Amino acid sequence: MSVRVCVLGSGSKGNSTLVATERTRLLVDAGFSRKDTFRRLAAAGERTDGFDALLVSHEHGDHIKGLTALALGLKVPIYITSRTRKVIQWDPRLKAFETISPGEKFTIGDIEISPFSIPHDAEDPIAFTLAAEGIKVGVITDLGYVPELVKQHARACHCLVFESNHDLDMLKTGPYPWHVKQRVMSRHGHLSNNATAGFLTDDYDGSAEVMVLAHLSDKNNNPGLAMHSATRAFEKRGKGRPSELHLASQTEPTKVFQF
Repeated sequence: MSVRVCVLGSGSKGNSTLVATERTRLLVDAGFSRKDTFRRLAAAGERTDGFDALLVSHEHGDHIKGLTALALGLKVPIYITSRTRKVIQWDPRLKAFETISPGEKFTIGDIEISPFSIPHDAEDPIAFTLAAEGIKVGVITDLGYVPELVKQHARACHCLVFESNHDLDMLKTGPYPWHVKQRVMSRHGHLSNNATAGFLTDDYDGSAEVMVLAHLSDKNNNPGLAMHSATRAFEKRGKGRPSELHLASQTEPTKVFQF
């Protein structure tokens, strides 16, 4: 028996993460087309069928672009908060929805899922931890700062997918209009490398065997900066470093992490 995790891709052009056991297969977000999602699953050595559900964190296009095609093609229900569901224009062919609420755990197959609120400029944004067979996985991106609730849910994760979106200097001097820069830097925007490093140094409990830095901006960050920032944060800790530190890519899946 095992728990498998693969970040199929993460960034402003699409986000999706596979979490699976021998009995249950889930996708957290559906930000890629069905064809591209299947390509990424195949590249990771994973099946493209046998899914049980699609989980939705929020309504932004980079998290739901492929939702309709995948839900219809895979014939699986969409798990979504009522407020997020209301702000999406749905294909009438979609009938299978399950309403979830921040702070209320639910179970799909042998995976227990805990959705919790995060600070982001969406209607009702949530992140997830998923637990099965004694293994806990956190998928936490799209947040402007790290509140106590997020710190609590991030504890005791064996695998933690966590945002490191932008380098502050690159963002300030980059091509975005000023109002977009303000949004990204706000408390309902995205985490900078420095903000993530601060969390890793001061508030992270050091439990994760595998950490994946995710949702890197392709215009306001680069992999070297994100990795360097996180590595220095772990050096300051002295202990509690993950065995593996990875970067999620926008274009290709990570390897499959097996626990």
